[in-house]
Amino acid sequence: MPLRSLLRNSLRSAVDAFRPSRFPYFRFGFALAIGAAGALTFLFLKLPLAWMLGSMSACTVASLFGARIAAPSVVVPVMTIIVGVMLGAGFSPGLIGQFHNWLIPLAGLVASLLLGGLACVIYLRLVVGLSAPDAFFAGMPGGLVEMVYMGEQHGANGRTVALVHSSRILLVVLTLPFLVQIFSGVSLSAPQTGGASIFSAGWESYLFLVGTGFVGFIVGHLLKLRAKFLLGPMLVSAAVHMTGVSDFKPPIELLNLAQLVLGTAIGCRFSGMPRREVLRLLAYSIGFTILLLGITASAAATVSRITNFGFLPLLLAYAPGGLTEMSLIALALQTEVAFVAAHHIFRVFLVTISAALLFGWTRRKKPAQDS
Repeated sequence: MPLRSLLRNSLRSAVDAFRPSRFPYFRFGFALAIGAAGALTFLFLKLPLAWMLGSMSACTVASLFGARIAAPSVVVPVMTIIVGVMLGAGFSPGLIGQFHNWLIPLAGLVASLLLGGLACVIYLRLVVGLSAPDAFFAGMPGGLVEMVYMGEQHGANGRTVALVHSSRILLVVLTLPFLVQIFSGVSLSAPQTGGASIFSAGWESYLFLVGTGFVGFIVGHLLKLRAKFLLGPMLVSAAVHMTGVSDFKPPIELLNLAQLVLGTAIGCRFSGMPRREVLRLLAYSIGFTILLLGITASAAATVSRITNFGFLPLLLAYAPGGLTEMSLIALALQTEVAFVAAHHIFRVFLVTISAALLFGWTRRKKPAQDS
């Protein structure tokens, strides 16, 4: 699609999506109010990642109790672009020379994915009792959207797959910061490191923010990236920072707003779903989340013993949470943001290209074994 047509169609779609007849302004405003209340509660209690975890927790509880809240998908891209630009700011000019040192950690990630995926599929199949397609695509630690789409193409129930993945991301994102804070002694309740305040940031910061976000969106589309609103801006921002053109960062208030909206959106995923079904899968999800975190921690500990990488960045790089969420935790810790983000990109890419092939192979092997 020509660039002019892309921009025109994107603008037209955005305008249409925000028409009062299509956009649930009241339900979204209600969701943001609940999310903000949760964030402020987390801030008051000095709990980790207040803007994201607080809003996510509050909206999840509200969803389970039938609150009429919603976070339409159209609100997520702009916030994701801001996070992408911020993640790109974690790349530095000296990072290029370190890439060859990541081979062993990447091999550890592959081993962690194989063991974790196998354990989760077996758990969901034998303990939870899901069908083979549901268990397979729900157990793969890949991107939610990709696994739902592929699962439906192979006979899985898209709603079940989406609910299990949403539960996994919710539980991992909720528990991991507390575990990190408990075992490392590093506080995640302190203010996160962003750019200057929105009231004191120079005009050049806004220029770079808008420029890298806009160009990143175009690059993500041209490269047909699956998470183009995150990866496109991250790649452009990383290029700007690695070449030394600028060291800008988005204002901290915008980063907090992005986390508030993203946390609210995750919590709203459960809105309208039968409470009993959600609670049942959430309860079962605790089991495979413990499995995944145990395998993740073991892999991180093993690789940290044979390399110079610390346990904490490896744990965040291997953790089976979302790319955006795990990278935000790395930002809060001010630890190896580029390392963590790169490993999660590799995880999603590897699972996406291999899941359908692996499932097809297991389906072909089963009749041969039965005969």
